Amino acid sequence: MNTSVFENYESEVRSYCRHFPTVFKQSKGSCFFDEDGNKYIDFFCGAGAVNYGHNNPEIKAKLIDYLQNDGIIHALDMYTVPKREFIEVFEEKVLKPRGLDYKIMFPGPTGTNANEAALKLARKVKNRQNIFALMGAFHGMTLGSLSLTTDKTSRKGAGVPLQNVTFIPAPYMFPELDTIEYMQRLIDDDHSGVEKPAALFIETIQAEGGIRVFDVEWLKRVRKFCDDNDILLAVDEVQVGCCRSGEFFSFERAGIKPDIVTMSKSIGGYGLPLAITLFKPELDIWKPGEHNGTFRGNQLAFIAAKAGIEYMLENKIEEQVRKKGEIVKKFVSEEILPIDSRLELRGRGLIWGIEFENIPVVGLADKIEEKCFEYGLIIEGAGRKNSVVKLMPPLVISEEELNEGMNIIKKAVQEVLSSI
Repeated sequence: MNTSVFENYESEVRSYCRHFPTVFKQSKGSCFFDEDGNKYIDFFCGAGAVNYGHNNPEIKAKLIDYLQNDGIIHALDMYTVPKREFIEVFEEKVLKPRGLDYKIMFPGPTGTNANEAALKLARKVKNRQNIFALMGAFHGMTLGSLSLTTDKTSRKGAGVPLQNVTFIPAPYMFPELDTIEYMQRLIDDDHSGVEKPAALFIETIQAEGGIRVFDVEWLKRVRKFCDDNDILLAVDEVQVGCCRSGEFFSFERAGIKPDIVTMSKSIGGYGLPLAITLFKPELDIWKPGEHNGTFRGNQLAFIAAKAGIEYMLENKIEEQVRKKGEIVKKFVSEEILPIDSRLELRGRGLIWGIEFENIPVVGLADKIEEKCFEYGLIIEGAGRKNSVVKLMPPLVISEEELNEGMNIIKKAVQEVLSSI
């Protein structure tokens, strides 16, 4: 298998290819195929970008039809039929049934673009510079989003100070600490040294932080804290939105309505680049062109995104995810956790993490991920010291392939732990 062209000419910044050292050629449903014809079950899901599966035939047909009819491909933020139809479907089928009233902004096409826009808007609306964010957060790799992100390695790559963010311990870090009271004290204490923030940015499920699912009551208290203190609540749905948690929006389970919501990844429907920043209408104080980008409003992604929402509704994906999530929980609890009493399981819907931190072996989760790849499963890590093996298959994965993938994990865990 020829990889020399990548190794000779591509930047050292490449990462995923180092974990999955083969040359992929095709993908379908829940599987990849390399150029030698080897099959790999996908528990990675394009980092959450292909929730409805690789080359979903229903979405693909609509893309092909659009291309064959010379549909417009690039239009900046001009009015187009694909944009109109996506907005109409998103409003009528997603937002209104959930009682959500948001303006829709199309920034550049990735998750970090959505968060950059949210960050700028929050500061503009409240005329404050500081932001609260949680330890364990990941919001993106451009400077604004990176300032909200706590991963040490990622932050070092900035090359400049990352400022105007106060990090709050996530609620799981210190069980004895009431993080809501802590934030209130920071605001009220004239000796805290902390400026009142414009917004609090959170993920309701910290994915890169180690699959940390925040408690419903904590989320409700956060909403009240923000209301009581004139602080905007911004929820990052980039990875855990689009039904990943078992509901279209991960915050739905708490019955809260954020002021700002950011989405990307699977909102593109087919793995196509699209991002949206949602915010309450009264926050829409942008001046025309004040935040823009040449590739905002990807026309092909509008076609795929509309088709993705329709596919999600027609196939009752939320219900499927909840059912399959229980299958994962049962299998891991009964078949994998008993292998070693120090293992832990966390998750919801179809995003789960097996924690290996309590076993004092450096790089243990990495070894398990490598062994999984050897047996035909693509899976990645997350969390502190990359100690969590993250299960995140396409939402449309069959129960047969889901179980096949989990059996590979079980085999990998058994083999790796027996060798240490």
